[in-house]
Amino acid sequence: MTNTQEPIFGTTFFDGEMAMKGYGLNKMCYSFNKAENREEFLRDEEAYYDKFGLSEAQKEACRKRIVLDMIAEGGNIYYLAKLAGILGLSVQDVGAQMTGKTVEDFKQMLVDAGK
Repeated sequence: MTNTQEPIFGTTFFDGEMAMKGYGLNKMCYSFNKAENREEFLRDEEAYYDKFGLSEAQKEACRKRIVLDMIAEGGNIYYLAKLAGILGLSVQDVGAQMTGKTVEDFKQMLVDAGK
């Protein structure tokens, strides 16, 4: 399944190719539905990355806590939400990354939009 649509600027198109690219990353994130897996991850992140066969680029995105890079490496935002929480990233942190704003500017944007 190859994407034949024109991309929307700044958007990663999640098609079959991206799903295959991100399979290990998404499988790892799905594993966090179990508390014991979250605990294992927190004990040794690197070993957990290896357990799921993450690529070096995926590992680096996780190490740097950059959700946009995880998405670019095939991560599905719905699975990544669990990882973001484990890493201590709030919805505002992720939103700020996605908009290229600081967290404070992103929060202010939300406040302003609600006026």
